[in-house]
Amino acid sequence: MKKSYLLLLLLFCSLTAFAQDYFPKNDGVKTESHTITAFTNAKIYVTPTQVIDNGTLIIQDGKVVQTGANISIPKNATVVDIAGKSIYPSFIDPFSDFGLKKPKRSGNWRNAPQYDAGRTGYYWNDHIRPETNPIDKFTYDNKKATSLLKAGFGTVNTHLQDGIVRGNGILVALNSKGDNSTRIIDNRSAQYLSYQKSNASKQSYPTSLMGAMALIRQMYHDADWYAKGNAKRTDLALEALLKNKNLIQIFHSGNKHNSIKTDAIGDEFGIQYVLVGDGTEYENINAMKATNASFIIPINFPKAYDVSDPYAASVVELEAMKHWNQAPSNPKALADQGIMFSFTMHDTKSGAEFKANLHKAIKYGLDKTKALEALTTIPAKILQQEDKVGTLQNGRQANFLITSGDIFDQKTVIYENWVQGNQNVFKDKSHRDIRGKYTFNVAGNAYDVNIAGSPEKLKATVMKDSMKLGSKISFKNDWLQLQFTTADTTKTEFIRLTSPVRNTTFFSGKALLANGYESTFNATQQEAKKAADKKDGKKDSKMEAPKMLPISYPNGAYGSASLPTQETVLFKNATVWTNEADGILENTDVLVKDGKISRIGKNLNARGARVIDATGKHLTAGIIDEHSHIAGFTINEAGHNSTAEVNMEDVVNPEDIDIYRNLAGGVTTIQLLHGSANPIGGRSAILSLRWGRSADEMLFKDADGFIKFALGENVKQSNWGDTQTTRFPQTRMGVEQVFTDYFQRAREYEAKKKTGNYRYDIEMETIVEILNKKRFVSCHSYVQSEINMLMKVADKFGFNINTFTHILEGYKVADKMKEHGVGGSTFSDWWAYKYEVNDAIPYNGAIMHNEGVVVAYNSDDGEMSRRLNQEAAKAVKYGGVSEEDAWKFVTLNPAKLLHIDDKVGSVKTGKQADLVLWTDHPMSIYAKAQTTMIEGAVYFDLDRDALLRRNIQKERTELMNMMLLEKNKGMKTQPPKKKEKVHLHCDTVEF
Repeated sequence: MKKSYLLLLLLFCSLTAFAQDYFPKNDGVKTESHTITAFTNAKIYVTPTQVIDNGTLIIQDGKVVQTGANISIPKNATVVDIAGKSIYPSFIDPFSDFGLKKPKRSGNWRNAPQYDAGRTGYYWNDHIRPETNPIDKFTYDNKKATSLLKAGFGTVNTHLQDGIVRGNGILVALNSKGDNSTRIIDNRSAQYLSYQKSNASKQSYPTSLMGAMALIRQMYHDADWYAKGNAKRTDLALEALLKNKNLIQIFHSGNKHNSIKTDAIGDEFGIQYVLVGDGTEYENINAMKATNASFIIPINFPKAYDVSDPYAASVVELEAMKHWNQAPSNPKALADQGIMFSFTMHDTKSGAEFKANLHKAIKYGLDKTKALEALTTIPAKILQQEDKVGTLQNGRQANFLITSGDIFDQKTVIYENWVQGNQNVFKDKSHRDIRGKYTFNVAGNAYDVNIAGSPEKLKATVMKDSMKLGSKISFKNDWLQLQFTTADTTKTEFIRLTSPVRNTTFFSGKALLANGYESTFNATQQEAKKAADKKDGKKDSKMEAPKMLPISYPNGAYGSASLPTQETVLFKNATVWTNEADGILENTDVLVKDGKISRIGKNLNARGARVIDATGKHLTAGIIDEHSHIAGFTINEAGHNSTAEVNMEDVVNPEDIDIYRNLAGGVTTIQLLHGSANPIGGRSAILSLRWGRSADEMLFKDADGFIKFALGENVKQSNWGDTQTTRFPQTRMGVEQVFTDYFQRAREYEAKKKTGNYRYDIEMETIVEILNKKRFVSCHSYVQSEINMLMKVADKFGFNINTFTHILEGYKVADKMKEHGVGGSTFSDWWAYKYEVNDAIPYNGAIMHNEGVVVAYNSDDGEMSRRLNQEAAKAVKYGGVSEEDAWKFVTLNPAKLLHIDDKVGSVKTGKQADLVLWTDHPMSIYAKAQTTMIEGAVYFDLDRDALLRRNIQKERTELMNMMLLEKNKGMKTQPPKKKEKVHLHCDTVEF
């Protein structure tokens, strides 16, 4: 009894108490309104998993007071009976730009670039803007709010989508009847980050994705240093960054590859980001799970391509077609892995499109409860606002939808969206549902009438005995108008009925007969809407989910259903090019086991091994390309004259089709180099071309660190255009001074580091590694004077240049190169493609080789890289290099230059089984790589390639038929788009 009394007392207090307002009243006598509204007889989704049938929701002062099945309604409450309808919590968008406009690009971008920051008192990079407070620029957008409300949203977490660090967000209730003092639930709801520069500044750095990643890392180091009181001046940006440190950190990573790298950055600094993806997470779902991150994902599924024109259809990539087919499964894939995710309207054009894609996701298997969680409780949890929004539990904001039924049913109507207790009406919820089967009695004749369709768009089927009559129905403001033809087929005459409908089981009204006489009619319902819905539901339950093609690795052309694994393989009777003292061995067997070369000899046997008959074929070590730019999302960071802080490992693209093409050309290892935009470029990534694996799985295990330097025309910007004349250096003399200056600064940095009181500098850390011979230089070079210069600078600072790449005037300084101990990675016969290459000769490689320099032939080109076996042959033609030594130009020698010759580059017992079986002499233009393996796993095989080609055609045909069917159904399509393949080179510069 005491408990009951206490509950009643608490309810009374909650209904009558109100907070005092501190604003003075200057406009007359005011009476505060504290209206209590009770919604009764509804199906109420208090949470996605707590559902009350025939329940009551009580709200007051914009809050939920009580929800339940058997609760007492206060006497002074306004009661709204919504029997047969449903109530859901309004949706939440955690990643919005509502009410905030992105600034237009600053200044004339065709003018000279800006290298220094344009603001004083802030961080050295203008694109770091954590001090941005959107409340200063927020304007409530009634038009957009209405669109969002109609889509079911009641709350948005908005921010200014501009910059790499974008400042804090604000959580806004879409209360069109309130003002900002009531709408804004939290004015510091999260901190937002991205890889996109700010339009408010034209500062050049960063010009690349890897530059943005390096900038973020350095920013965190600087913030830590600043927080310890080391700075001599106030930095308003770092102050804001530190202030925002404890906010939720929401990072717009952009795609599945960036999500993995972004999470790694967060782990490096002890931050768990919430990741905003792009809907491709399903393609690497295990990696997404491993991030332990929550995701915010758009559901902007692509439209089918219009493939009715066979020629136009031929340009559409299989990858794009598969994404169209598979993208709607992304939410289900996330849910199945137990990954916490929320939906966003970001990048969705309209509420109607959002709703349609939501239904599609459910059709593809997304559980409805999970879908509702992704729209309500999970975004509230991500934003740590569960006590305010996301459910209809007591004390939460009165943000809810009144619907005609299941929110995820395509025919369901959202009647109203209440936000903070304020009503937004879109459809009249009192509109009666007259769907069902009736008997109409008109002037002594009985007609069977079936009224179906949606409540907003009805259709009527009128039968007289077994004859179907033409009909048209209208039902507005509870008035029915029904018109149908007579049973007399000799002439077209109509009967018109009009009646108010107060009771759907029986109603009556006036009839205008075909002969012009007036009469009356009555209608008796034989079968109500419920029975009709049951039948429709049965039909829906049998509806099969759309056929989805299986995911491959990678998920496009030449992807495999499963990843290659290590095998025990015995090559029999091959001609083996060992690259060792044994030379070329005829009719020799090679056993591969556990990823290593196990045995080499004649008449070998191995139980359980897969035997490959290599009679008449040649077995070699895999080709190694010392200078490559395939498999990179970006190549140059051109914003500074030194970018030692950037890392090519951050931008490895494991799905670049050139990886597969290189495997088909016998290439197993590459050095992914930074470009030549600056004297000191970025750090390299040495990759094993494990096609289908992730970017991290492609990194060559335990490899030394390398970095790209560059000399010549590119670094002094002589070929960059008339506006690129402000960045130092602009002359070859200036290039030397850049090196000298940075090495001297690195020495001073190292000395200061030993004192313990220093600012951690990623760029300086990298250059110190060079001085200490822990990182090695591969330098883009052409002209002998510059080659001499850099060797002297290196000698001065006590280290060696590891490799001169290009080195087309190497023949002029081969003796000095030998003395310095530097290798040469050159082209076989490229010359005269720019001024500084005019003195190049095809004998360059042979001359350096004969002088004792370790010589390799490289590609610097995605096309040439898959024919390096033929490039090696040119060393025989130009200079008379022996076949064995020429073959080492593309195998053992680049392995030596990359310091991995203890693992790869030759066929030797105990080495890594990176092998290629050739159909002919490996340097012949007729030779094909029959089998290419890395660590004993086959990543390319001619027979499997033929099968993959057939599968590609089969999948394309199947997908095109699906798309044609989509178009024939009247669905919107998009025109075919060709994905241009761009082969990147040293001098490919992104701005």
